[in-house]
Amino acid sequence: MNPFEQKPINVKDGIMDWCTMYPQPYDKNTVDPYTRVRIILMNGIEVEATLFKHQFHRNCQNNDIRRELALSRRIEQQQQKHINWLKPIDETQLETTIGYEHVAVDLTAWLAQNEPNAYVKQALDFALLEDFDHLYRYSNLMDLDSQIPAQQIVKSYVDITPGRPTIAEHRFPFDSVKNPVDFKTADIRTKLNSLIITSGEQQTMNFYMNLGNTYYNDLGRQLYLEIAMIEEQHVSHYGSLLDPSATWLENLLLHEYMECYLYYSFYQDEPDANVKSIWERHLEQEISHLHKAAEMLQQYEGKDWQQVIPGGEFPKLLQFHDTRDYVRQILAQQIQLTADMESYMPVCDLPPNHEFFFYQDRVNHNVNTVASHNVIVQHQQKFNVDYRAEEKPNPVPELSDRTTDNTHIARSVRMPAYS
Repeated sequence: MNPFEQKPINVKDGIMDWCTMYPQPYDKNTVDPYTRVRIILMNGIEVEATLFKHQFHRNCQNNDIRRELALSRRIEQQQQKHINWLKPIDETQLETTIGYEHVAVDLTAWLAQNEPNAYVKQALDFALLEDFDHLYRYSNLMDLDSQIPAQQIVKSYVDITPGRPTIAEHRFPFDSVKNPVDFKTADIRTKLNSLIITSGEQQTMNFYMNLGNTYYNDLGRQLYLEIAMIEEQHVSHYGSLLDPSATWLENLLLHEYMECYLYYSFYQDEPDANVKSIWERHLEQEISHLHKAAEMLQQYEGKDWQQVIPGGEFPKLLQFHDTRDYVRQILAQQIQLTADMESYMPVCDLPPNHEFFFYQDRVNHNVNTVASHNVIVQHQQKFNVDYRAEEKPNPVPELSDRTTDNTHIARSVRMPAYS
């Protein structure tokens, strides 16, 4: 499908009334996990659309452009509410969090499997193992506090088992800065992947940084605080891949194209008739935004949209599916990697004076104060083992012991050992 070839509605006709904007929520007990995943991701995409247009507005002197941004931004805001309010009243903060981490795992794995740029693929694979571990830590917190198994939420769509331990993910800020992609020569798949993953991780960062302090006990508040800091790293990590030389209007076109691509992708796969109708409505709205962005690019920069998105035809559609074998493969191959400025390196190969060790000593000098470690320890003390839901045993032997939390692997130059 080529959205540039579709006849657009008038942008103003996309404005919704209150009854339309307030949706019928899904049933948390029967919803397909991938329907929840699509809803969470599209909420993040709409948040990014709004924030991007606010930044564009603040960096633009042309009030005609600013008025067009204000119009489409208002509709993006309505779309975000339309999507985010699909979450039911009885779904708890932590249940939603499990959904967020499920998004992070299966989205990142799918993008990595369909990424033509080796450097971007490595960035995806690297952070994949960290979000995978976050799912494990939050799942243990939920089982510890509520005796609710996270598998009840994710079904058998994703494994719950340790990834690169969260304690090993705390790195010096310089190591979150990667090389940007040249969008003038990059494949459209790479442009989309970079924008999608940045938007998704930004949403998780915002969710944890604003709601993490509302959890009802100290251990949970501490876990949200710790993982929120990792999500900030991930947003820096992925955001640095975006091309800083792209103009505001080029970026606007790419954002609108990304939204069209995702709504069309999800419309194809959505089994819930209510949610499917929302994807269809929003796609129609976004096609009008895309055409307006193309018109503005031509009017104000004298550029044809094909200079930014050659051809316009959507690449392979994003379809969530079982990625467990891929995640296991990357976990087995890359567990020991850490970031080293713009590249990656096994922890054991870092020089002793590397800033990774400086930062680790500053934030994790007392392992017993690290929430991601303590949540596992407390679960093991209460139930003798950690909480897992694995199709197969963890592919990393050092992470297979369910009675002890490994705090050395991927963090210490010592041989892996249990704390």
